[in-house]
Amino acid sequence: MARKPAREAHPAFAPPPSPQREIRRAQLDISFDNQSLLGALFGQFDANLVQVENRLGVFISARGNQLHIEGPEDSVARAREVLKAMYDRLAMGQDLDAGTIESVIAMSNEPTLEGIITGNLDSPPIMIRTRRKTIVPRSATQVEYMRSLVRDDIIFALGPAGTGKTYLAVAQAVAQLITGSVQRLILSRPAVEAGEKLGFLPGDMKDKVDPYLRPLYDALYDCMPPEQVERRLASGEIEIAPIAFMRGRTLADAFVILDEAQNTTREQMKMFLTRFGQNSRMVVCGDPKQVDIPGGDRMSGLADAVDKLEGIEGFGTIRFTAADVVRHPIVGRIVEAYEGPAS
Repeated sequence: MARKPAREAHPAFAPPPSPQREIRRAQLDISFDNQSLLGALFGQFDANLVQVENRLGVFISARGNQLHIEGPEDSVARAREVLKAMYDRLAMGQDLDAGTIESVIAMSNEPTLEGIITGNLDSPPIMIRTRRKTIVPRSATQVEYMRSLVRDDIIFALGPAGTGKTYLAVAQAVAQLITGSVQRLILSRPAVEAGEKLGFLPGDMKDKVDPYLRPLYDALYDCMPPEQVERRLASGEIEIAPIAFMRGRTLADAFVILDEAQNTTREQMKMFLTRFGQNSRMVVCGDPKQVDIPGGDRMSGLADAVDKLEGIEGFGTIRFTAADVVRHPIVGRIVEAYEGPAS
């Protein structure tokens, strides 16, 4: 478990000096009570510590249950909070992988990092419990989103791929289905190709629409055992269908999710939103910058609905940016390169 003796901090670890002010150096020690968690905290061959070092420009050395951190003053303070947050996740029984660490590091810029990970003193931690896993927020915007999912009747979740819009909505829906607060889970999306024509697909109606709905199945299987998903699909408790099948229905006692909503027309969006019934919750997910329908942005029902309904009581609007991408860090950089830096 012990790392090699502390080495001289390499200049490459530190950010370039600012001409406005001198960078102050600092060092501090942090210790952890539960030594059984240290292996998972440090990672194989100290990979987790190296990730924190490289991202924050600090040097970390380990001795027993104590870590010594050196580097620029601000970075050392951030590294301490990141390491504490990583340890707290492990103590709560949550997994710790490279993606989680990257998210914790990103959130260390937020003044509420401590509250995000452990909850405020007066409230429990923010999390969604499903049969297969416990899900916690991995960005500050996800915290806001998870609160909206239990507060608002209809939620617009807007932003690029990889920010957790659909996944967290499905997880919340599964949690409410399991506890009985809703009787049905309805997942829908428009059957629109992403820039290529697939032609006629073989099979019955289910076979034809399933390829378009695959991401929703993936999220379901990640939150519930496969046999339960299949059983609830067969019984009708879980329904996955293209938006065209929603016309004429009233969706009561249901958690309803519309994915890829930027590819609905204005008429489809109005039809979908007016399906809302008693004791229901509706989440509309989409990326306004990825419209695949003819006519582009000006024909998209998502932007039109947000413009008309944002601010009305019962509606919540959450906007994600490239900074909230929780896939591999390079995905966030790709989104930023195409769309510009997050504002």
